[in-house]
Amino acid sequence: MDQNAKDFRSGHEASVLTKLVDLIERNADELTNHWLNKVRHDAGLHNYRLLNDAELYSRAHRVFSHLGKWISRETSKEEIARDYIALGAQRRKEGFALSEVIQALFLVRRTLWHKVMDEGLLDTAYDLYQAIELNDRVTLFFDRAIFFTAVGYERGT
Repeated sequence: MDQNAKDFRSGHEASVLTKLVDLIERNADELTNHWLNKVRHDAGLHNYRLLNDAELYSRAHRVFSHLGKWISRETSKEEIARDYIALGAQRRKEGFALSEVIQALFLVRRTLWHKVMDEGLLDTAYDLYQAIELNDRVTLFFDRAIFFTAVGYERGT
């Protein structure tokens, strides 16, 4: 691949990532409300369903409001580890099953991708190609978040 093609590809990837980060930041409230609705109807999330709407909203909004930063190149693996180890330990102290915590994170990821598809963020063939790389970045973030949540949960610290 020549340098011009590499520059275009790199610039376009950044533009798709920027669009995603902007989408998340602009729609954090809407994403949170969609997630909250999914949680309220998921029988497998018993302990989450026991929380009042304000507490549940606050917890989810924190994730969505930071998600753009976390999936960008601004955040290190160590920062994700710190935040999600703490989250896992906190949820264990609160009596949540690890499976519930992981399912809640899966719902965050699905809510995000439904929004991306609904918004037509990836509307050209090249955008769809870039979506594969973008999906890899989002998947890597969630893989790390889930792993470190489990680490914190197991440690309980």
